[in-house]
Amino acid sequence: MSSIDYSFYYQVSVEKSKAWFFVAILRSFENVAFDRTLDKEASLFEVFVAPDFQAEFLDVMQLLESRQVISNLRQLPNRLQSSVIPG
Repeated sequence: MSSIDYSFYYQVSVEKSKAWFFVAILRSFENVAFDRTLDKEASLFEVFVAPDFQAEFLDVMQLLESRQVISNLRQLPNRLQSSVIPG
């Protein structure tokens, strides 16, 4: 049986007027991260990051934070991993 490497899980607040830019940046780096809107009104996103690309993801997030595109980047337990039912 092989082990599964789960993605790293982050939540981040995105400046509403720059949400399109945030999404475009993430999608320009194929297979690095997948984003979803958690709360549209609060402009809160969740991001699943490929295990091999966490360092690159964090570099990009640091740049976006310095340009005030994002704030409150938090790494949390992967919510999908905790909902897996043992087989």
